[in-house]
Amino acid sequence: MLKHVQLSPYRTRSADTFSLSSNTSYSSLSPEPLSSRSSSYSSLSDASPSTTIKVYARCLRADIEYKTLSITFQTTCREVVQSLLNKYRMRHRDPNLFYLTMEVTVRKAGVRTVLVLDEEARPAALQSCQPRGDSRFALQTRRGGLVKIYDSVLMPGSQYKSLLISCRTTVDELIQILLNCYNSKDRVEQFSLYEVCKSQESQRKLHPDDRPLEVQQRWLPSHEYHFLIRRNVDYKSRSRTKVVVPWTPSLSLPCSSRQSLSLSSPEPSHPEYENYFYI
Repeated sequence: MLKHVQLSPYRTRSADTFSLSSNTSYSSLSPEPLSSRSSSYSSLSDASPSTTIKVYARCLRADIEYKTLSITFQTTCREVVQSLLNKYRMRHRDPNLFYLTMEVTVRKAGVRTVLVLDEEARPAALQSCQPRGDSRFALQTRRGGLVKIYDSVLMPGSQYKSLLISCRTTVDELIQILLNCYNSKDRVEQFSLYEVCKSQESQRKLHPDDRPLEVQQRWLPSHEYHFLIRRNVDYKSRSRTKVVVPWTPSLSLPCSSRQSLSLSSPEPSHPEYENYFYI
């Protein structure tokens, strides 16, 4: 009588099954060393196998039913959302307004469960845990608010731009969305966002981690507030230029400098005659 043991699907197809004699005891089998186990695991993680998922994204446009994406098992939900926005040229949309849900169906019981996925969840890994066809992903939207930013520093002909953002969107993320609207290659660190009160003639520079929508909700109706983006004058590029010092074959020093160098040089730790070769 033979027993069949199925191995991992990541192994080669030629060794999917193997036979063990029924009278063979477990103690007679030589266990796999830990080093080979760790090496096989690292090789699987380095290979990063890819798969496809189907995301229903009708919330982006009415004519879009779903989009099939090729992702790896390390791809997160946030990366999937950003990939969908890039494919449909919607880089001006706030990624924080979207999230993924996973609908799991139990066919025998006829039960459907909708799970809200975290931004760091991995859809490919979740899909592999379910039978094929029993799960599907859908893109959903969150509620947001409208903000108006005066952005003439980005485009001289523009006065302001109104954007729909999430309450979780930070100042740096808002600046990045503005740069995407104009296809600008500038860095986010080159700009800052200011809260300007026209009635009191005051302004306040916001922190990069501040949330503009929450700041706007604290504004009093009697005061005239607005957001203004400005370029940082003291910004220094992080790209370092390599300074090449030309090599000089001979360096002429005055006599005083030569004497100071000879006086400051330490004495050798071995006798001088060892530096010569005797015949």
